[in-house]
Amino acid sequence: MINPIQTGNTENNRMKVLLVDDDRKFCRLVQDYLKPMGFDVETAHNGIDGLEKAVSESFHAVILDIMMPGLDGLGVLQKLRQTSNVPVLMLTAMGEEVDRIMGLEIGADDYVPKTFSTRELLARLRAVIRRNLNTASPGTVHDSEDLITVGELKINLPARTAALNNQDIDLTAFEFDLLTALAKSAGRVLTRDQLLDAVAGREYEVFDRSVDVHISTLRKKLGEDPKDPQYIKTIRSVGYMLQSRKVE
Repeated sequence: MINPIQTGNTENNRMKVLLVDDDRKFCRLVQDYLKPMGFDVETAHNGIDGLEKAVSESFHAVILDIMMPGLDGLGVLQKLRQTSNVPVLMLTAMGEEVDRIMGLEIGADDYVPKTFSTRELLARLRAVIRRNLNTASPGTVHDSEDLITVGELKINLPARTAALNNQDIDLTAFEFDLLTALAKSAGRVLTRDQLLDAVAGREYEVFDRSVDVHISTLRKKLGEDPKDPQYIKTIRSVGYMLQSRKVE
């Protein structure tokens, strides 16, 4: 069966996306661009309507503008993450690093500047959806490869779930892939570039702090002491390492 993520143009298996932005002209432009690429784009023009749609319907991804009157994009994201792990692509003003960092900390999967090129939007949208799809087919993965176990951390690859001390960890798609990359290399240091390659499959801007922000969020979800993390260690000037066992 044809996959629209790969081809970008098919009547079957089209991707359903929600665009939340108060600029109606901008929404129409995005709809017109993404439709022939295999995406059906629904729109909402304020945060409250967008949140209601996002939690009451099923979407492959949400494109969310930060700057909206009333309930802004960050507020929508914060409430959405209480009930949903749908991939979220944030639209930010050019140069607004604070907005990007806040969005990532709350649970955004990626961001794109509001002055994006259409090709960049398409690439990032496909990437966040691809990371969230369970692409494993029955019989294609050996049982021994289904589960990664690092101490008390267990990662189920086909189900895309993780648990620590038998307690489920609520992760976004980006966080799951980041933790998986670290777990596959437990006991070895991975640079930020290696993690970005493993997780995103694309080059980030030189000053992109995505990895650092997501590592910080992962540590919180693992119950780490930020001043003395025991699972994910920072190797100064190099990168990060998931320890093969918790240091007591």
